[in-house]
Amino acid sequence: MLDRRSFLAAGGAAAALAALGLPEEALAANGLKLSQPSPFSFDRLVAQAKRLAGQPYAAATPLAPEVLERIDYDAHGKIKFDPSNALFRDGPGAFPVTFFHLGRFFQTPVRMHVLENSDGDAFAREVLYSPSYFSMPPDSPARALPPGAGFAGFRLQESRLGDQSKLDWQKNDWVAFLGASYFRAIGELYQYGLSARGLALDVAVPDKPEEFPTFTRFYFETPAANNTTSMTVYALLEGPSVTGVFKFVMQRGKAVIMDIDSRLFLRRDVSRLGLVPLTSMYWYSETIKPTAIDWRPEVHDSDGLAIWNGAGERIWRPLNNPTQTRASAFADTRPRGFGLLQRDRVFDNFQDGVNYEKRPSLWIEPLGDWGEGSVQLIEIPTDDEIHDNIVAFWVPKADAKAGASYSLQYRLHWTDQEPFPSPLARCVATRIGRGGQPGQPRPPGVRKFMVEFVGQPLTTVPFGVKPELVLTAPRGKFSYVFAEAVPNGVPGHWRAQFDFTPEGNEPIDMRLYLKTGDKTLTETWLFQYQPG
Repeated sequence: MLDRRSFLAAGGAAAALAALGLPEEALAANGLKLSQPSPFSFDRLVAQAKRLAGQPYAAATPLAPEVLERIDYDAHGKIKFDPSNALFRDGPGAFPVTFFHLGRFFQTPVRMHVLENSDGDAFAREVLYSPSYFSMPPDSPARALPPGAGFAGFRLQESRLGDQSKLDWQKNDWVAFLGASYFRAIGELYQYGLSARGLALDVAVPDKPEEFPTFTRFYFETPAANNTTSMTVYALLEGPSVTGVFKFVMQRGKAVIMDIDSRLFLRRDVSRLGLVPLTSMYWYSETIKPTAIDWRPEVHDSDGLAIWNGAGERIWRPLNNPTQTRASAFADTRPRGFGLLQRDRVFDNFQDGVNYEKRPSLWIEPLGDWGEGSVQLIEIPTDDEIHDNIVAFWVPKADAKAGASYSLQYRLHWTDQEPFPSPLARCVATRIGRGGQPGQPRPPGVRKFMVEFVGQPLTTVPFGVKPELVLTAPRGKFSYVFAEAVPNGVPGHWRAQFDFTPEGNEPIDMRLYLKTGDKTLTETWLFQYQPG
C-alpha cells in the first residue's frame, strides 16, 4: 500500500470547472492536472458498457511497458503518493482520495475522474498522471514514464475532520481498490484482510483458464459539503467475456458498509459466473495442522463460510485447505445472505503480530430478489499464507450465455461479527483426531470429531440432560456419538463428539446440529471430509 495526497488543479483548470458549476473547493488546486470536461451520468455509463459488450474486446494498452517491468516489488515500494496532493484534501466531504502507482505487477492503466452532481447531467474530468504527484528516489524507473500513463488504483483515506477514528488521514486508509476488480476495506478492528471483487469468471473450471476482468475507469462524485460519512464512486468493468458498471456508495462508521448497484453484459458464454465474489486465505487452523508445518497455531484470514439461506436455515461451513481444488455448491432460492467470516478473535490462537485475529468478516446482504442459484465455495491447495486460496460467490441457476445481462444490488458489511446474528448457538471450533478410545488400539482410518458450539440456547439445557446430535453423511459409519458441556465454566459451551469411519476415497459432506426434543439449539454445521 502506498501513501496519500490532495486533489489539485492549475488555475486555468479551476476556472474552467467554476464555469461548469463545479465547486472550486472540491479541487483544492495543488498540482493535479485535469483533462477537458465531458458529460457523465450513471445511465450514460451503463449504455456505454452495453455498447462495448457488442464489440470485440480491446485490452487497455500500458504506456511504456518496458519501464513498468523495471518497477519491481522493491522499486514499487519506494514510490509514495504525496498526501498533499490528495483529491478532496481540503474537502468538500471528509475523505481524501489517493492513488496507487503502476508497476510490474499492476500494469493495466486505470483512469481516474472527478465528478460533480453525478445523479443528473454532470461533468467528468480525468486526473492526468504525473510522476510529480509521488515521492520516489532520484533513480526510480518510474521517472521515465510518460505523462498520461494512468494509475493502478486508489484509496479512501480516513476522515480529514478527525471525527471517525481520530487517526491521521495521511497515514491511514479505509478502502483500497487495486488490481483487476479487487477491493478491500477495513472492519471494526481497523485491519485489512480478505478482498471482494467485481466479478469472478470461470474459477476452477477444468481445462479453462480463469478470467480476471478489470476496473478500467473510476469516477469520484464530489461530496456535499455536509457529507462526512460516505463516498460515492462509479466504475467501468471490462474483460474479454464481459463489460459492466458498478456504483459504490461507501459508508465509514464503526464498520464499513458498501451499497452496490451493478449492471453486467456478457460478450461470450461463461461456464461459471461468480457474482459478488469474495476472496480470502485459509492455510490451517485448529481443525487440521500438519506436523511442524509452521510455528504458529493457526494462519488464516477467514475460518468459515456462513450462509443464511432463503428457507431461514443458518449454516456454518468450516474452511479446508484441500489436497486438490474443490468446488462446493449450496443450492438456494432468494438467499438472505452469506459471507466469509473470521470467528476466531483470540490472539493466542495465532501468535502473530500481523493480527490475524483482527481480520474483518465480510457479509453479503442481497437487496431484492436474487432468484434461484447457489452459493459456491472454491477451496484451492496452498502451502503458504501469501496465497489467496478461498473464493465464494453467487452463481445464478440459468446458464450464462453471450448477450445475457444482469442487474444486481447488494450490500457489503465489513464487520467484526455477522451483522445479523442468529438466535441459535454458533459453531466456534472443529477439531479432528484419531478415532477410538484411549488405552485401546486406534482403528486405522477412523477419525474423531469434536465440534464446539457456544450460545444462549445451550444455556437452557436442563441439568442432567444432553442435547441430541442430528448427524448425517451420504456414506460412512458414525460411532461414539454424544454431546457434553466443555469443562471450562463458560455457560452454553458444548461440544458434539463422534467417530467417523469413511467409505471410499472421495470427499464426504457431513451435516450436524444439536437439538432437545423438537427445539433446534444450534446452527447447522457442514463439513467436507477427505478420507486418507
